[in-house]
Amino acid sequence: MRLSAAFIPTLKENPADASIVSHQLMIRAGLIRPLAAGMYTWLPLGLRVLNNIADHIRVVMGDIGGQEILIPTLQPDDLWAESGRLDSYGDEMLRLKDRHGRGMIYGPTAEEAMTDLFRKNVRSHKALPQLWYQIHWKFRDEIRPRFGVMRGREFLMKDGYSFDVSEDAAAETYNQIFGAYMRLFQRLGLRAMPVRADTGPIGGKLSHEFHVLADNGESGVFYDPAWHDVDTSALTLNDCAHLYAATDDLHDPKTWTGKPLVETKGIEVGHIFTFGTRYSDPMQAKVTLDDGTQAPVIMGSYGLGVGRLVGAMIEACHDDHGIIWPESVAPYRYALINIGMNDGACLETADRLYAKLGGREAVLYDDRDVGMGVKLKDADLIGLPTQIIVGPRDLKEGVVQIKDRKTGEKQMVGVDTLTPSFFQNSAQSPR
Repeated sequence: MRLSAAFIPTLKENPADASIVSHQLMIRAGLIRPLAAGMYTWLPLGLRVLNNIADHIRVVMGDIGGQEILIPTLQPDDLWAESGRLDSYGDEMLRLKDRHGRGMIYGPTAEEAMTDLFRKNVRSHKALPQLWYQIHWKFRDEIRPRFGVMRGREFLMKDGYSFDVSEDAAAETYNQIFGAYMRLFQRLGLRAMPVRADTGPIGGKLSHEFHVLADNGESGVFYDPAWHDVDTSALTLNDCAHLYAATDDLHDPKTWTGKPLVETKGIEVGHIFTFGTRYSDPMQAKVTLDDGTQAPVIMGSYGLGVGRLVGAMIEACHDDHGIIWPESVAPYRYALINIGMNDGACLETADRLYAKLGGREAVLYDDRDVGMGVKLKDADLIGLPTQIIVGPRDLKEGVVQIKDRKTGEKQMVGVDTLTPSFFQNSAQSPR
């Protein structure tokens, strides 16, 4: 994409109402813009990151048999009356009526709608297990939305639901999801820590939250230092039984007798839990067994904050100059910076490299008629993994400068040797 034609409105200064780094940088780098309190328009650069994360989610969910569906954002409120949650969910639920006076809600979550879909279409236990998920917008009317996309009112979420015939089968599904989440974070270039979580009023036997460790995290996290030596991409539930990790609301220092714990902050980006027959019982979601009797299905819920992952990545991956995108989710692979717009050789070389390295889908080409300082500062702010700087002085030697955004390391490379294979891209593409 040529930056002269792109809609990427960068800012020099932090917005006055942005108090944490991710909110500041998402505004300054042109990823989002506020529409109303807790509601943001995702601009082209930010939307590319969202879509990249979603594609990685689809891969890991597909690997364990997850099937993607899409339910409406508006749900009839009689489903919530059936489950018993219509009056107990609270003021975060946005309610409205259609032109016929029928009660509707803008879905804050999807247990009722998914259970309704199941009960109307699945009859036999032989069709189980089923694992459905969607990547869709949710709305929760937070009383004090804050921290940008970290705690907004409308947000993009992956929510998945499992349907099993027994508690044992549900536990196996849970274990598969747990492993898939850990592989997902590895693909995204994040180190996320699973912590024991409360099942809450819904109940259930299994519950874990996933936290990205960051200085601006909203939760205190206490964990065994042995975590530092663990390969999280291959982590299982059994491994977690031997490695302590808990948030501040569940940590009890009196019950911990091991070595000193590491104390830090974390950002919750996912939560998985089982809730048995909490919805299948009142909503009559049953399957027929071999002996002809019927039994309610055992269900689980598996959430990921897709937009929240963007904020968490920035909190974990930035410096004083801007964002440092992991290669796996970066909106573009290369920042091509022409600092000699009035030089014919620079123009010809930059145009040629733009085409050779993948054009508008892989390269953000700064062809603006602005000063070199502006271009270099914007490149660091936006944070693409590799910067390619084309200048008149270097071209006289037949080279261009390559800068690694993460390490700051620079090298001079011959123009004719620059191809996509040269960069030995370590990013994991979605497939």
